Amino acid sequence: MIRFDYYILNYKNYKSPERQEELNMSETMSVVTDDNFEKEVLTAGQPVVVDFWAEWCVPCKMVEPAFRSLSEQYGGKIKFSRMNTDENPRTPTQYNIMGIPTIILFNNGKVVDQIVGAVPKSNIEKMFTKVLKP
Repeated sequence: MIRFDYYILNYKNYKSPERQEELNMSETMSVVTDDNFEKEVLTAGQPVVVDFWAEWCVPCKMVEPAFRSLSEQYGGKIKFSRMNTDENPRTPTQYNIMGIPTIILFNNGKVVDQIVGAVPKSNIEKMFTKVLKP
């Protein structure tokens, strides 16, 4: 039996119990919003890579496993964050994000590199050479 009282009927805010669990970030990845972007990304004491995504975006879902895997691999050296562009429209507009997924690497509050579209894990990993010392 479906419990309709449990579900929020507004699709934009709806998250199934299974999806909500997936969205809870681990120690190696965080959620950033328009409100905490400056604190979590621009003034972070380490390089930060942000995955700009949306729930309805199929290419975003294709990139997500690679992004999570890299967060576990590089978690101590680079901070990994994700921002839902539907729920946080100000920041993507500020960075002229026209397509998603967009992955932006920040260091010292500045954009170092950017990738747009679904790309292999190795392409994302190549970005990190710009901020990590060998």
